[in-house]
Amino acid sequence: MALNKVRQLDQNSAGITLPKDDLRLEGLLDENGELKSEYHAHIRLVDEKEWAVTLVEEIDS
Repeated sequence: MALNKVRQLDQNSAGITLPKDDLRLEGLLDENGELKSEYHAHIRLVDEKEWAVTLVEEIDS
């Protein structure tokens, strides 16, 4: 089980790094290892100490 550190981003938020290997498997990176596009994710608490991250394909304007 890989562990990722929870980091303080600013006064109102924290972040967790997603491994590039996982992003590559999902097809989100180009041949240079950079993000192909701008992506958004929905993050929600599903149970005590368990979170779900879902890539959102489209955002309604």
